[in-house]
Amino acid sequence: RVSLAQARELVAAARSQVRAGLDPIVAREADKAAEIERLAREIARNKTFEETALEYIAGQEAGWRNAKHRAQWTSTLATHAFPAIGGTPVGEVDADAVMSVLEPIWLTIPETAARLRGRIESVLDFAKARGWRSGDNPARWKESLKHRLPGTSRVRRTRHHPALPWQRVPACLRALRNNDNMSARVLAFCILTACRSGEARGATWREIDLEKAIWTVPLERMKAGREHRVPLSKSAIAILRDVSRLARGADSLVFPGWRSGKPMSDMAMAQLIRGMNARETKWIDRDGRPVVGHGFRSSFRDWCEEATSAPRAVSEAALAHVVADRVEAAYRRTDLFDKRRELMNLWAAYCDGAASA
Repeated sequence: RVSLAQARELVAAARSQVRAGLDPIVAREADKAAEIERLAREIARNKTFEETALEYIAGQEAGWRNAKHRAQWTSTLATHAFPAIGGTPVGEVDADAVMSVLEPIWLTIPETAARLRGRIESVLDFAKARGWRSGDNPARWKESLKHRLPGTSRVRRTRHHPALPWQRVPACLRALRNNDNMSARVLAFCILTACRSGEARGATWREIDLEKAIWTVPLERMKAGREHRVPLSKSAIAILRDVSRLARGADSLVFPGWRSGKPMSDMAMAQLIRGMNARETKWIDRDGRPVVGHGFRSSFRDWCEEATSAPRAVSEAALAHVVADRVEAAYRRTDLFDKRRELMNLWAAYCDGAASA
């Protein structure tokens, strides 16, 4: 409500606008727009980098399939960025601010630093899209940091996952079969199927067809984001039948962890190998590093190249690798399943020590 005196003032103001050639309604809307813009500028001045980053993560994490990836996004920012620039208004984060985060770790942990740079860049792009900052992105490599930091290729030497030489894999598999731990069964299954450990640890019985000897990993659990069929050898089937007594329905885990309904931790296999090496240090790569579960995929790949005549396309498909060449990928309409079954049976025969392999 307005008083009579206020109403008269409003009418007088409207008449003045009309005499000045202005439309009172348009003028009122313009005043509202100006107030909204003023409030937006006020929000931008008060919105910190940390608040913006957490808002960006909350909006994006549903599309990140890997839980580890989601955790790393927050942890790297919280460890390295927030202490330095977390309280800085996001509109004021400049190249010097970004350098204050990256420079201390660029040479010591270059891989983490490179990922952190990309994450800061994404957060600042998000802030610009929301109207909280303007101008170029100071975390972008080519336009900004390329001239202030050495390229990561010059400070980082590629370190591949420690992998057991393929000639030693049968002995390792025998050692795993003499171990009753569930982690040993998972690792043996990973070796025989050349899969990633996360795919095996998260497998449910609904994905397994024992009669057809096929394991179908759904797209949401694959790194490449597409469904992957895995042919199962007799040795892999034997492991599945051994653990099937623990099944609690189609949606239960094939390899249950110690926490009910939760997948086994990735650290379980690392601890398994550490324990095996504590008894007799021989599960190491050519550089003397203890092997890791993911490294057995490399062992399989080396075996394919050195001990078989399998086409590269078949071994790459067995590893569920994406075809890098877009033209080739466009014409690749088959997953080479039958040829992969032959290859995986040969691999299992070799791992089991069969002379024919």
